[in-house]
Formats: sequence, C-alpha cells, structure tokens
Amino acid sequence: MAHWIWLDGRLVSAEGPHLPVTDRGFQLGDGVFETARARRGVVIELDEHLHRLHESAWATALHLPIDDRQLVGGIAELLAAEGLAGDDGDAAIRITVSRGSLERRGLLPVGWEVARATVVIQAWPYAPPPIHRLERGVRAVTSSVRRDPTSPLAGIKSTSRADYVFAALEAHRAGADDALFLTLDGAVSEGTTANVWALAGDRLRTPPPGAAILAGTTRTWLLAHAAELGLRAEEAMFRPDDLLAADEAFLSSSVAGIVPLVALDGRPVGGGRPGPWTRGLREARERWIEAAARAGAALVPGELIAPVPGRDRPAPVPGHEGPARVPGHEGPAR
Repeated sequence: MAHWIWLDGRLVSAEGPHLPVTDRGFQLGDGVFETARARRGVVIELDEHLHRLHESAWATALHLPIDDRQLVGGIAELLAAEGLAGDDGDAAIRITVSRGSLERRGLLPVGWEVARATVVIQAWPYAPPPIHRLERGVRAVTSSVRRDPTSPLAGIKSTSRADYVFAALEAHRAGADDALFLTLDGAVSEGTTANVWALAGDRLRTPPPGAAILAGTTRTWLLAHAAELGLRAEEAMFRPDDLLAADEAFLSSSVAGIVPLVALDGRPVGGGRPGPWTRGLREARERWIEAAARAGAALVPGELIAPVPGRDRPAPVPGHEGPARVPGHEGPAR
C-alpha cells in the first residue's frame, strides 16, 4: 500500500483526502495520464512518456502548471519516499493531470481557460502479470465498442475511460481475461490497456496509428528491435481472422510488458497456448529494462542488442522544451 503521493509540488499522505468534489477530473474525466515502469529510480523511456503527456495535454487545451524538471523531480522524490529508488527498486508510476477545480458547472464554464491543473504522481511496487496468465495466456473477446480512426481523441490518453471499462466488463461477463476493440470497419485496433501483435513465420504485425490506437512505448521498442531479434516487424491493418490464423499473438504495454494472447471469442490463436517467440520477446524486453536501469538512463533503441542509426526522435510539441533527467541520472535520451 502506498504511503505517499506527490500532489501539486509536494509529498502528501496517500490516505487523503486530496481533491475537492469540483475537480473536473472527478466530475468529467477531464484530464490526461501516463503510466510507466521505474527501476532503480530510473523511469524507463522517460522522454517518450513525457512527450506523450504533453501531446495529450496540448490536444485537450490543458495547461500543465509545472515544467518537466519539476515533474521529474517529483517522481524522484516520491520513489525515494516509497523506498522504490534503491538497487532493488522496481516500480510502476502514474502521472495524472486534471484540468483542476472549477465551481461553475458545464463543459466549458467561464474561467476554464485559466483553471489551474491538478498534478498527481503515484508509485507502487511493480507486480508482473500473474504467472498463470503468462503460462496459460490471455483469452480475449471482441468488444461491442467500436473505435473510429477519424476521431481526434483516438491517440489521446485521457482519464475518461468509460469505453475501456465497458469493454473490460464485457470480458468479465464472458469469462474472458480481456477485450479487443475493432475499428468501425472491423479491423483489429487495440486491447483495453495494450497494443496487439500477430506473428506469422518471421512477420510481426501490429495495427498502425490509423487503426485508432494509442501507440505504446513497448510497441515503439518492439518495432525498433525486431530486426535485431530476427523478425520483420511492420505496422499493418489486419482483421480478427488474421489474428486467429497467426502462429502466435501477444499484447504489449509499458507496465505489464509482453503477454501472450491465446484465444479470441472462444477460438484459439495459433496453437492456443503461449509460443516461443512471445516468451523470448518478453525476456528480451525485461533484460533491456534491467540494462537501462543499470546504465542510469533509458538506452537509445537498439543499444542493448545493436545500434539503430538514424532513428528519428518524436517531433516537438508546441511549448514543450523537452524533459529533464531524474537528478543524478543524466545520460542518453530515449
């Protein structure tokens, strides 16, 4: 159980209370968030998470009241207070930003432009997926909720998660572990908390951004590393039947990592059990995380296995000057 949270610039007891009932995150789900792994006090792929946080905030006209250096300092302060920054520290963190508190009601009441955002950081000990889920694999159903690739909200990590909760309830009611979203025309989009992958031979496919996905950091890592690991990775649209016909399938996210997907709507994917590629990719990712933490900063993609020269960095977001490093962890940016 967490003892502390970082709220608007300072550590406070996790027991609360913390927010007024007028906070728009509580009232409307009006906010954005990021989750990440942190090991030995090092936030894995910190740059990418901060960049995406700024993109989501910019898209929703949400002004962050603190800069990246303060945010990164808050992460370091919280990890230390929770005892998760030492050599054995292994944590998950969440950064949540809501538009803040407004007494006036309505979607955009007077004063919304100058409302001071609420910033919260939470940290807890990292817990890998249950061993039975890794050994048996995830059984999923297709959600009745459809994703619209033309929606400007498709790539935003908003705190408004009603669609995702509804899909998870559908999975629960069907006796499954998770749900997959499809696009309006029936292509595979993503899971409730993860990107989706299908492997046939040495061809590894994942839906492109045009499939209304949130492009995760582990997804970015897999696309960058696939060639060094012996796979041909590509972003390509595919349908549920293509997923079922694959040799293996898996889900990927920054915290859970790479997790086998073995069934969809009661039908087996491939052999209906976790495959060797999925296990190998999970192990490679975990080794990279450990090496990144030991190095003191997230490594440049490919550095653990082989360099990937000329890889482009994300385009800057207006008003975003770039993230600061966790104090004492200056090093190559990711």
